[in-house]
Amino acid sequence: MNLKIRIATINDAGSINLFNKNMAMETEGIPLNEEIAKRGVENLFKNPNYGYYLVAELDGAVVGQLMITYEWSDWRNGLFLWIQSVYVLPQYRKLGIYKSLYTNILNEAKNNSNICGIRLYVEKHNNTAREVYSKLGMKESEYAMYETDFVIKR
Repeated sequence: MNLKIRIATINDAGSINLFNKNMAMETEGIPLNEEIAKRGVENLFKNPNYGYYLVAELDGAVVGQLMITYEWSDWRNGLFLWIQSVYVLPQYRKLGIYKSLYTNILNEAKNNSNICGIRLYVEKHNNTAREVYSKLGMKESEYAMYETDFVIKR
């Protein structure tokens, strides 16, 4: 398996958009507004201070992704890396694609003294994903997540 993990470029936006659409439907049954989601992906590339995407490429084809965003922790005087938008094409699951993406992030975090941890959130009933994260050594947090959701009109 010739797997390459790399930082995504704007040229990967089409794959990322498709993966985000598939992920939202598979995990939460939510159809994304494609125009808003497309602009959201493009905005991350235009604003690297928000974060970045990593993609997994197998024999030249993008087969998986994750997005990293940042959270400042004043308690720890460091950054948390938040893993979001995780997706691996169904035919490439259980081949270690996500593990490779995660290991890349884990190594980055261990080699950067400004990073104090890695976090992600997962839909409560997505047991498959929860098992994967546990097997990689992640632990369920003591925190519950709350939100107030706004529709951005752009």
